[in-house]
Amino acid sequence: MVKPTKRDDLFKNLEKIWVYKWLIFLFVFSLIPVVATSKYQVHLANEILIMSLFAVSFNLLFGYTGMLSFGQAAFYGIGAYSIGILMTKTSCPYWIAMLTGIPLSAAFASILGPLCIRLKGVFFTMLTLAFGQLLWGVAFKWYRFTGGDNGIQGISLPSFFMSAYNYYYFSLIVVFTSLYICSRIVGSPFGCIIKCIRQNSERTEFIGIRIKRYQLIIYIISASFTGIAGSLFAGYEHSIHPNLMHWTKSGEIILMTIAGGFSSFFGPVIGAALILIIEDMIGARTQFWEICIGTVMLLIVLLFPDGIAGSAYTNLISIGRKFGVGSLNGKHLRNQRP
Repeated sequence: MVKPTKRDDLFKNLEKIWVYKWLIFLFVFSLIPVVATSKYQVHLANEILIMSLFAVSFNLLFGYTGMLSFGQAAFYGIGAYSIGILMTKTSCPYWIAMLTGIPLSAAFASILGPLCIRLKGVFFTMLTLAFGQLLWGVAFKWYRFTGGDNGIQGISLPSFFMSAYNYYYFSLIVVFTSLYICSRIVGSPFGCIIKCIRQNSERTEFIGIRIKRYQLIIYIISASFTGIAGSLFAGYEHSIHPNLMHWTKSGEIILMTIAGGFSSFFGPVIGAALILIIEDMIGARTQFWEICIGTVMLLIVLLFPDGIAGSAYTNLISIGRKFGVGSLNGKHLRNQRP
């Protein structure tokens, strides 16, 4: 019998990390309020959680289905405005207002989706951009209903959620549950079909799969989870403004997804954390933080073509093959791509 080497033991431990990645995610984010030195750091971590859900929801379209949408911010805004409008104009309870954002986002996606998925490639992208800007224009101009360019201010939450720490843990539970559901969708037979559509839509359709149907379903699912992220943001910020629906918000999410790695499930989470932390660190020191973000993105694209998480996984597999480590070549780890 061949005695396992330390290198084999190392990679077996790495494999266990992929298996328990959800526990690691939950542990790390649960620990942040404990080690945070200020309430501002908790607010930043809360924003990272919310934007992580937004980015992963977008990646269901982009990374897994191959559909680049520049209009996802519209669904983010719909989720946020559902909170603001219902709570300030109808005195609707917070829970009902938050849950309303999900079917509203899904309803708009059900209307826009059939029109958008008729097109492919850049034409799909431009049509989603057009619809997104149309909804932004409505939010920007409809003063009586949305508050116009002033948005909606003074969203009052239940007393329990007025604590930044309580709301953070609430966001963590919602985001964790949503991400886990997304991962189950990706790992299901339905997820296998949308990956096939991304790789070769013509061949997938040739074998009898109605790709338009699956594209519409994943479009609605993505919009629904994006609406949840928007609802969380409205409660976190206590205010809403039309720029939440602008195409630049969609562009920000695309940057996060590419930086973290769109070929990895947790890549957008890493990208969201990276971009927001860099913005926070540099924005407080210089007014030219956009240039710094652009430089960081350029370096990431050049040094990590698959994003940070995707490149790390690829390098790990390459090292395993180089040293003949079987645990990295098995089917199990490939299916547990982070």
